[in-house]
Amino acid sequence: MLRSTLPLLALLAGCDADYDLSGSPGEDAARDDSGSWADADVDTDADTDADTPPETEDDFLALAPSATDAYVFVANPTRNTVTRISVPSLEVLTTEVGEGPTVIQTTADYSRAVTLNEDDDSVSIVEAETLAVTNVDIRPNFNRLALSGDAEWVMAWYDPDLDEGGGDGGVQSFNEVSFVRLDGAAHTPLAVGFNPRGVRWSADGSLALVVSDASLALIDLTAANLAPVLIDIADDPVNAPEAEEVELSPDGSYAYVRQFGSNDLVVVDLETLGVDRVTVGANPTDLDLSPDGNQLAIVARGAQELWLLDATNPFAAATVVPFDSPYGSLLYTGDGSKAILYTNASQLASYAVWDVVGGAITQHSLVKPVKTMGVSPTGGSLLVFHTEEDAADADPDSPFNGEWALTLIDLGDFRQNPMLLPAEPASYSTSDDGRYGFFVMDDNKFLEVLDFDTLLYTEVGLKSPPVYLGVLPGSQTAWVSQDHDLGRLSFYDPDAATLDTITGFELNSEIEHD
Repeated sequence: MLRSTLPLLALLAGCDADYDLSGSPGEDAARDDSGSWADADVDTDADTDADTPPETEDDFLALAPSATDAYVFVANPTRNTVTRISVPSLEVLTTEVGEGPTVIQTTADYSRAVTLNEDDDSVSIVEAETLAVTNVDIRPNFNRLALSGDAEWVMAWYDPDLDEGGGDGGVQSFNEVSFVRLDGAAHTPLAVGFNPRGVRWSADGSLALVVSDASLALIDLTAANLAPVLIDIADDPVNAPEAEEVELSPDGSYAYVRQFGSNDLVVVDLETLGVDRVTVGANPTDLDLSPDGNQLAIVARGAQELWLLDATNPFAAATVVPFDSPYGSLLYTGDGSKAILYTNASQLASYAVWDVVGGAITQHSLVKPVKTMGVSPTGGSLLVFHTEEDAADADPDSPFNGEWALTLIDLGDFRQNPMLLPAEPASYSTSDDGRYGFFVMDDNKFLEVLDFDTLLYTEVGLKSPPVYLGVLPGSQTAWVSQDHDLGRLSFYDPDAATLDTITGFELNSEIEHD
């Protein structure tokens, strides 16, 4: 069933709209929509050196809705529908999908959106132009979804670390995945290794690699009948460590797996299927491929060292860069010229900047410990979301004590603007040109707008609590879906400082100019 609203041609009429910050399908670290590896580098380890908890990256930095070059798609889980917003007309159309759509992603060629429907164990393939829907039954109780880069395949699986989804009181498998070929909507269920952590797709679209705790499953996607080839990656399969991250070499010759509690990086030769190990320092807690794809960076938190490997020749001598604090996470700027070292595993109110070319590491203080970080798309600014908890040596008279906070930092001169927040941030997005950042908070009827050039903020009132947040493709205009029985969307243009709201788009649009 297709529900139509009036084209919203008048919505931005009369607005002096200059545009742009994060509506494209996720390529930047702050909003990876691909879902290829747990939607962000999420470390689920425990520190083997001490009782330090794991390094983590919050889900709110991974935008739940998804966009193409011309549309934004928003899942409405309680109404079993998907809403498509057209750009630039802002025409809104809604179509029915499966029951309880909780994840939505768009293919890299912008031709389709795909939802994972947890209430009826299905995926819905939505044609972007026509909104025609094909529902495909998959294995039960899955809560993760990943699309291949060539727009041919989707994989669904169960992640026990997620709070939502998975499990309805019946039988639950921890070894199953579902592959669906989008052309033809053919479903292939497979049993792979125990506790699949995610999938990587080869650049040419011929191979899928599913990483589980004790094995790497290779699936030839060109075969008439899909079947996994399992490669053991654990020294002790009976007590296999958790596989936390995987990266592929740019030429597709190697897969690299970081495991909990291991000081070695697992190296899998994808041609010979041989398995080797490379020592990378005590307690590695993060694995990243440099933006140019040439270098692997491993943060050895226990040794307080960065280990740098040639991504196409991992057995060559590593470069080791020491640092002075127990940082466990690494975040590259977009151009790869700098990287940020930080930790959210302990209450450390500082971060460090690594000059990738020169090699120097410079430390900087913060008003509070780090919850998560993001770099603006241009690489000029750093956004730090802080924990509610304080550092052990915090100033007892600080206004930030026991409060949520964020800090904007200029990565040129390292000026800071720390801000006190009334609630915990829930969702975040940025404009494609890197000028603006947007975020919303739990149970808080405001859209917060951050100017990365001036380090200043603007607060915009909303009519109801926000649910999802994004930016229209090719513009600076942010959109916010809100809690409303019949649907509510607001659009904010930061240059024109205008807010327009559509209420009841499941029936008829009603534009409200605020």
